[in-house]
Amino acid sequence: MTSSDPPRATSVTGVGAVSPVTAARAVADRLIAAIAVGDYSPGERLPAERELAAMLEVSRVTVRAALADLREAGYVEARRGRSGGSFVRTDWGMRTAGAVQSLLGEEWGRMEELFDLRRLVESLIARTAAERHSTADDAAIGAALQRYEHAHDSAAARAADVEFHRSIAAATHNASLAALSRQLLAQVSLGISHEPFSPELRERALPHHRALAAAVLGGEPDTAAHIARDHFRITEDAIRIAVNRTEEV
Repeated sequence: MTSSDPPRATSVTGVGAVSPVTAARAVADRLIAAIAVGDYSPGERLPAERELAAMLEVSRVTVRAALADLREAGYVEARRGRSGGSFVRTDWGMRTAGAVQSLLGEEWGRMEELFDLRRLVESLIARTAAERHSTADDAAIGAALQRYEHAHDSAAARAADVEFHRSIAAATHNASLAALSRQLLAQVSLGISHEPFSPELRERALPHHRALAAAVLGGEPDTAAHIARDHFRITEDAIRIAVNRTEEV
């Protein structure tokens, strides 16, 4: 992706040629929706401009303009210093219902198909990992699980969650299958490269992680597939809650 972002914005908004201002607005709305579903929580620092630009496949200029839009709308605040950045102020504001409905709710049938496809693929990944895992895979899965269990904040927990699921995908020894897992995550999460997170979601996910690791490492394909199919409903539920909330506003 070059510094010219309108084509990417077109894929987000579904309209024709757009201006850089509209591209920034589209990215801002994606972040508003991501905050609403729990990808980022109040008080949490958003990724740096460079990381957001790479994740969302737009230029840093567009990300910078989108963050300025979010600050003006009251969704984030800027803090200076070594630990500074853009910090989430609220998970729901005046533009949230519109952004969530536009990006997630208007094509809900397609979202349901994506959820179904993702459960099928992740179930296959877990089954295959249980059949093909190596000693090195076992060590990677176990280490990622420990990091998730002992994560001291939401950012660390999210990173460990990504590492855990990627280590299981890697245990399939099929790069295309692992890539498909990442692509489906990006499709259901508006380009954000991790699952929604909250203390409540973590409490729900942790037993799944432990059981899934045990099934894969123990060579139990059927059990691993069943656990994975249930586990990925957690993200679906977080998205459904946000979409349903738009109907209550």
